[in-house]
This record gives sequence, C-alpha cells and structure tokens, in this order.
Amino acid sequence: MTPERRQPVECEFMPDDYFSRLDPTCLFENDQPLEIDLGCGDGSFLIAMAKQFPDRNFLGVERLLGRVKKVCRKAHNEGLSNCKVLRLESKYVIEWLFPENSIDRLHLLCPDPWPKARHHKNRLVQQGFLQALYKALKPGGEFCFKTDHPEYFEWVAEQMQKFKKFEQLDWPEDAFFYPKTDFQIQWEAEGKVVERARFRKPE
Repeated sequence: MTPERRQPVECEFMPDDYFSRLDPTCLFENDQPLEIDLGCGDGSFLIAMAKQFPDRNFLGVERLLGRVKKVCRKAHNEGLSNCKVLRLESKYVIEWLFPENSIDRLHLLCPDPWPKARHHKNRLVQQGFLQALYKALKPGGEFCFKTDHPEYFEWVAEQMQKFKKFEQLDWPEDAFFYPKTDFQIQWEAEGKVVERARFRKPE
C-alpha cells in the first residue's frame, strides 16, 4: 500500500515527482528570475529578499519540517506570492532536481562547516556539487557564499580554483541589498568575522 502523501502547508512547494527533473515554471507559474536559498533556516533572509524584489521568485530549501512550516507561515502572513519553501536535502535539489540553465542566483549562507578533517567529505561545496551548480545556473547566473568559518572559506576558494569554470566577482558590503541571516547576526554579535564570496557562470 502506498503511504498517503502529506498535504503541503501554505507557501510550501512539493514536486509531483521527486525523482524527475523539475519544470521550474511549475514553481510560480511565471518566468520571473529564480533565486534559491539553500538551508534557509528561519527564513529571515529569504523573506526579506522576497519583499525587496517582488519581480523575482525565491525558493527556500530546508530539510527540517518545523523550520519549513515556520518559514511558510512568515511568507503567508506577509502575503508573498513570490516565495515558497521546499523540504529536501540541499545537495539533492541542485544535483538531481533542477534542470540545466534554470537558476538565476543561488545563496549558500553560513552552512555547516563540518570542521573536523574526517567530516570534510560532508561539506556541501565539493567538485560534484560545483559541476551540478554550474549546469543548473543560467549563463550569467551567480553563486553567493558566506561563512564564519575561515578554514571552510579557504576550502571553497580552493574548490573553486580547482573547478576553474566560475568567475569571481567583487562583493563590497554595500554593493546591493543583501540582508543578514540569523546566523550571521549571531556570529557577528559574538565577534566573529563573516567572509563572503560571489561567483558567476560566464555568459
């Protein structure tokens, strides 16, 4: 017997088929640029971006159901039609769900750095992930990364240098509207420095 499918909450996106490439137009039923926030946490960044840029679509990806429901409530209460949340593993979303040339910008902000050497294999940014991301981004699409962990920041720089296909862009703090995540606010309050890097897929 097939288990009953859970009904999505308001603003939650549930694909009809988790094992097929997604048709991005089924997300928002329009052709506005699509931005993805991997590991969107409490949704503070996602919601702020969706409010600031109503002419762009925003999809938050989060594994924990409780967080998904919380972010969905925020989006619903704000009346945001350009913001949805997908409950799924970040790596799977990029490597298996989105087709080529479908994402305009991807945000990976303060992810788990997996600091112990034996756990580095669990870090999201690896060569396989970068290859999948490169395919999923549109020409000219961007990858924005932030972390409070200096060694992970160096790791990402090394992975990017090894991959070679992305262009690194300048990212002054006041370059454009870019709200802080809950984690960034917490780390900076503790005196930590949050590093940032911005990359682009050549057109």
